[in-house]
Amino acid sequence: MRTSHIKFYQTGTFTVGNRLLDEAERTVQSALERTNSLNSGHRACQGCGEALGARYAIDAAMRATRNQLIACNATGCLEVFSTPYPQTSWQIPWIHSLFGNTAAVATGVAAAMKVKGREEVRVVAQGGDGGTTDIGFGCLSGMFERNDDVLYICYDNEAYMNTGVQRSSATPPAARTATTPAMGTEPGNTFGQGKNVPLIAMAHGIPYVATASVADLRDLEAKVTRAMGLRGARYIHILVPCPLGWGTEPHATIAVARLAIESGLFPVFEAEHGEVTDRRTIRRRVPVEEYLGVQRRFAHLFRPVKRVEVIARIQAMAERNIRRFGLLGEEESRA
Repeated sequence: MRTSHIKFYQTGTFTVGNRLLDEAERTVQSALERTNSLNSGHRACQGCGEALGARYAIDAAMRATRNQLIACNATGCLEVFSTPYPQTSWQIPWIHSLFGNTAAVATGVAAAMKVKGREEVRVVAQGGDGGTTDIGFGCLSGMFERNDDVLYICYDNEAYMNTGVQRSSATPPAARTATTPAMGTEPGNTFGQGKNVPLIAMAHGIPYVATASVADLRDLEAKVTRAMGLRGARYIHILVPCPLGWGTEPHATIAVARLAIESGLFPVFEAEHGEVTDRRTIRRRVPVEEYLGVQRRFAHLFRPVKRVEVIARIQAMAERNIRRFGLLGEEESRA
C-alpha cells in the first residue's frame, strides 16, 4: 500500500498542518465525524504513546467499519487507565479479557457475530507487549493458525509498564527494567533473548501484518483502514513509547518514536500472506546512539564510562534491519 508523505509541517513542530491538506488526506481526528472511541478523562500518564496510538487506531477502525466495531482488551496499561471502576473512557462496545486470552475472546466474539448473521460487525483485539508477546502468545498463535476474522493490535512499549516496568520478551537488549537492573558486568537486558512477533505472524501466512508507530499517525490510520478492509487474521504492531518506563520527557514521545524508525531499530513495513509488500524508508538516518541517549533506561551505556562495544552491538541490529527490509531510500543507498 503506497501512501504519499505529507510535506506541510507547522513551524517548529513535527505536527502535520491538516488545514493545508485536502479533506480526504486529513487524519481521522481532524474530521468532524470522528468518534472519539477512547474519550478524554482517562488516567494515562502525560505523553503516553499507548493512549495516542489507541485513539487513532480505534477511530480509524470505526470509520472503516461504519462504526460497527467491538473491541476486546487485555489486562494492561490501556485497560487500567481507561476503565478505573466504575468509570470508562470507551464509547464503543468494549470487553475486558484476562491478561493472556484476548485473542481467544475476540475469536469467540467474531464467531458469535457470524452465527447471529451480523458479519458486518467487526472485531478488534488489543493488548500490550506483555499480553501479546508473552502471556497471550499461545492464544494469539492459535488465532493466526485458524485465520480467525480478527484484527489484533499490539501496543508495544517494550516492558510490563503497568506492573512496575518489568522485562517482557519485547524489551530491547541492554535496556534497564526492574528485572534487568543496570548492574553487573553486562547491565540491562541480555542480548539474544526475546521474540519478534510481526515476523512470527508473517510465518503463519495470515492475510495482513504491519508495523506502525505513533511517529506517523497517518500511516498508522492507513494500515488500520487497510486491515479492516480484509477478512481473516490480521496483526498490527505499533511502537508506543512510555515516558515512565523509558525515562523520556513526556513532550518527547513523538520525537523518540521517530528516532526509533530513523535509526533502523524499529522497521515499519507491511506484509501479506508472509511476504513483505511495502516499507517506510528512512528519511534522515541517525546513529542508534542518538536514540539511546535520550532514554534513561539506557543511561548506563554512557556513564560513568561509555560502553562502546554494547552500543556497537545495538548498531549492528539496526544495520541488519536496514538490510533485511530495505529501509534506505535510493539516495541513502547510493551514499
